[in-house]
Amino acid sequence: MAQDATAPAATTPVIRVGALYKNYRMGAETIHALNGVDCTIDENEYVAVMGPSGSGKSTLMNIIGCLDSPSSGEYWLSGENISKLGDKALARVRNRRIGFVFQTFNLLPRATALQNVEVPLMYGGVGRRERRARAREALAHVGLADRMAHKPNELSGGQRQRVAVARALVNEPDILLADEPTGNLDSRTGRDIMRLFDALHDSGQTIILVTHEPHIAEHAARHVQLRDGVVTEDHLTRQAAGQATAQASGHASGHAPRQATGQANA
Repeated sequence: MAQDATAPAATTPVIRVGALYKNYRMGAETIHALNGVDCTIDENEYVAVMGPSGSGKSTLMNIIGCLDSPSSGEYWLSGENISKLGDKALARVRNRRIGFVFQTFNLLPRATALQNVEVPLMYGGVGRRERRARAREALAHVGLADRMAHKPNELSGGQRQRVAVARALVNEPDILLADEPTGNLDSRTGRDIMRLFDALHDSGQTIILVTHEPHIAEHAARHVQLRDGVVTEDHLTRQAAGQATAQASGHASGHAPRQATGQANA
């Protein structure tokens, strides 16, 4: 039978974890941080991972971010089995394919914004001229073209977080992993940063957002809830579900859905 020419081509998920377990020894006690997590995240998804303290969300994000390895199970990143890699190979994947945004910014205090953004490229062996050009482009992308020579103590909290986002994007990562990115910001600045994440998603970036705040999670299209090391909920938000239904109707009627666009200089 001939394949339907209008059917979407099968794609490899950006992230696929299967039967993921992580155990820690604390004295005579074994802590079961993850208890058989299964999850798939596709390209350009915007996913909020939520859960109370001790739910396993930080452990899961450490594994997805190649900061830790599972006790058992598999983790595939863009078709590559990451779960069996050694420390050096994990470090290469972490540097080149995953962009991190942390709650505490983690900027070098004596380096300029431009130099901070260059750091992942230095570790990747990129030459100085290309490194400088790519860092400038990344800072301009987040609206900091006029702050490149400023050091962190000369920047506001929101500007520091934008530098951190530029640093995360400079290697054009498969995924942007944001851990409580507004946790150290006031409400207004936090909203500005979340608008930046929204624009990055609109431009095609896959984003995984770790948060315990429902109003921050609402920016994501999908919510994954963890409790006691297992996924208890995994669903689209109401808005995303409505968009998915509209897209399905468009495919059924023969009209292609309109592509989202956006600018990341909010």
